[in-house]
Amino acid sequence: MPNVVAIINQKGGVGKTTTAVNLATALSAIGKNVLVLDLDPQGNTTTGFGLSKGRGLQSSYGVLLGLTDPREVILKTYVSGLFIISSTIDLAAAEIELFSQKDRDQKLKQSILDLVEYDYIFIDCPPGFGLININALNASNKIIVPLQCEFYALEGLAQLFSTIQSVRNTINRDLIVSGILLTMYDRRNSLSSMVASDVRAHFKNLVFNTVIPRNVRISEASSHGKPVILYDVRSAGAISYIELAREFLDRERK
Repeated sequence: MPNVVAIINQKGGVGKTTTAVNLATALSAIGKNVLVLDLDPQGNTTTGFGLSKGRGLQSSYGVLLGLTDPREVILKTYVSGLFIISSTIDLAAAEIELFSQKDRDQKLKQSILDLVEYDYIFIDCPPGFGLININALNASNKIIVPLQCEFYALEGLAQLFSTIQSVRNTINRDLIVSGILLTMYDRRNSLSSMVASDVRAHFKNLVFNTVIPRNVRISEASSHGKPVILYDVRSAGAISYIELAREFLDRERK
């Protein structure tokens, strides 16, 4: 089976897309063959690589519903060794279409089961807990949970981990949490430090040592359709994602 990593949090605006774009880029830069699957109807991961969003079946929509061979819709990015299946607004209707189908929580897993030529497949998941995310969790063997260093970001963690445990108990016993990633950390803000301390105290080694700072270069890179690692490799944001890639691979080896 391919090595599939879901980047998931039911809360929006916590850095899922930024993490998908930049972690995938950092791993590709050190020679890994990586595929990014954009499952968010907003398609920010797709535009984050400067690509146009897909249409109809020629996108992750067709792959999710099992109507399209994923190899027919995989696109090259300008990063060597990095590929993407683009998103489309049609994904917004996928929840309804999946509901009435047999094996509705197995569709994505069945579609990408044979993509073993990639070292990693990263799934950028939408906010919420619908069938799209259930499919993503069932198709994955690992999870990365980006967590914004703000108070309200903590509230949904218990619900998220309850859902993960439910998926593990019922349809995907191989699912593990690779790590919780603290994002948008502002060292000038005491609340960021308090949230980070609380998360580490509770989840301990499950939390990545690497912390992604609040960094204007990350936002600028997104507006230019580039990973921050390519936009400004010396920026604090780029350095953090390079460190995350190293730590991620260290955890993989262990």
